[in-house]
Amino acid sequence: MQPNLSQGEDFQLLLERQIREMQSKSAALNEALSTAGATVRSRDGAVTVTLAPNGALTNLELGHRACELGPARLTAAIMGAVRDAQRQTARAVADSFAAINGDTESTAMVRSFLPPDPPPDGDFAAPESPEPTPPPPPAAAPRRRPAADDRLDDESNPW
Repeated sequence: MQPNLSQGEDFQLLLERQIREMQSKSAALNEALSTAGATVRSRDGAVTVTLAPNGALTNLELGHRACELGPARLTAAIMGAVRDAQRQTARAVADSFAAINGDTESTAMVRSFLPPDPPPDGDFAAPESPEPTPPPPPAAAPRRRPAADDRLDDESNPW
């Protein structure tokens, strides 16, 4: 691969220019990623979650209404808010990466890891119950310990 040298530019100057460009991109990406976290409130306001740019849950707030929801609905509200925040965070990271690196193979790879968008109704369906598991096979008959006269005289054999 031939370096892309301008008229009269030497190789060292080319490398220095590329290093400055990479440092600039790195600083811009660092700045963009540091602000890519998301805070999402559930539709009813019962739950607010905050995620860091890496997707880590950094804050969970339960509003007054949270106590009225009951365990199953509160769990669903928390998980729904976390999923929404994860999508927003992942999209912000991917958009930041794309803005700095352009439309490249690496950008396509980063975008391939984006979480799926929710269905049009705005909520993921509850997971289907798994297929019923077949009953376990009958337990094997318990082993009986051989009677004293059945035992071998070999002391290394405990049975």
